[in-house]
Order: sequence, then structure tokens, then C-alpha cells
Amino acid sequence: MKSPLNSFSVGAAVRMFGRVFAQLLSISLIFMAVANGASTEQSTSAATTKATAPSLAESKVSNDYVIGPGDTLQVFVWRNPELTTTVPVRPDGKISTPLVEDMVAVGKTPSNLARDVERVLGEYVRSPQVNVIVTQPTSAFSQIKIIGQVVRPQSIAYRDGLTVLDAVLAVGGLGPFAAGNRSKIVRTENGKPHEIKVKIASLVNDGDMQQNIRLQPGDVIVIPESRF
Repeated sequence: MKSPLNSFSVGAAVRMFGRVFAQLLSISLIFMAVANGASTEQSTSAATTKATAPSLAESKVSNDYVIGPGDTLQVFVWRNPELTTTVPVRPDGKISTPLVEDMVAVGKTPSNLARDVERVLGEYVRSPQVNVIVTQPTSAFSQIKIIGQVVRPQSIAYRDGLTVLDAVLAVGGLGPFAAGNRSKIVRTENGKPHEIKVKIASLVNDGDMQQNIRLQPGDVIVIPESRF
């Protein structure tokens, strides 16, 4: 015959174990909910940061491009979106960005300017990495001038890969009195101008692609008038 005391002790123990198990299960569920909430918040925060962080713009010029007044630049600071900005080069040749005021930009290549910005930012940011991208090359330094016997003599904005044919088509083609095969490109290098002969009539009329020379910022294309 079972003792009432033993029967009571076993039943009480079972009920106590059930209550403890329920409490532990409840605590586990609470911890899991908190952990999932934190993970979701971190994922949402990371996604928001990724969506709002500025991206690196596409450069419109070559690496040796010389910055001039009127150009628009993106100063991209890696992992510091609050310091990344897009600014115009002012008529005084300078730019101002967060933490960098009145930095001379004119006469420098994008990489030269990036290194100068890094030196200033180094006083505030640990090991800054800066890229400078010319997003709109519109300065006088970058323009290509087409003068002489063309339909619309004018200056056009330089872009990387621009050729003689691109420039001639942009101004409406050769004029009726053009001596296209006596054309020349006046290019300044190291402060000294020199001439490059180019047969634009052969390029336009005969498709002589050897005459389709790639242009550089500041080039002047001169198309003379025919001699009668």
C-alpha cells in the first residue's frame, strides 16, 4: 500500500517542475523576441544607411583633366557620407566642402585635389580616402573651340573621348566655303601652343578615320576659307 506522504510528494514535485519549465520557456521566448527585434532593427538601419549613402558619380573626363572655374565636382569621402558633397568651382578657383574651406581647385587634376583634401581632412578624420570626380566639365579650360568656316562657330564642352568628328558635327558641319583639308588643331602643352594638321574634308566626305583625332581640353579647331 502506497504512503499518502509519498503520493503527495511526487505530485507536488511534478507540478513544481511544470511551473519551472513554463517559466523557463517564457523567459526563452522573451529573449528570442528581443534578439529578433534587435536583428531586424540592425538590418533596417543598414538598409537605410545603404539607401541614403551617396554613391560615387561617373567621371566625365580623363585622369589628367585640369580643373577650371565653373566645373562641377563631387568630393566623395569613403565611409563618411556626411562629408561627401557636390560643389561648383567658384570664379575665384576655389571650392568649400564640409571641414574644408576655400581649397584651391583650379589648375589641379582630380587626383591632385583629392590628395590636398585628404591632408586637410586628416586633422579631423582618421585616414580619410577621397575621390574627386568631375561630373560637369564646363570651364573655359575644358571647352573645345571650333572657329572659321563651319555652320555655327562656337565652344562646346569637353568630354572624355571627344573627337574631331564629334566636334564638327556639333557645330553643324563644314561651311560652303571651307577648306577642310587645310584645317588645324591648336593645342597648348606645357604652356606652349603647337599645331596639328587635320584633313577634316577627307574625314567628313570620304570617311578617312585616320583624321578623326581625339581632342584634349582647351583645343582650338581652325577651319580656314577656300582660296579662289
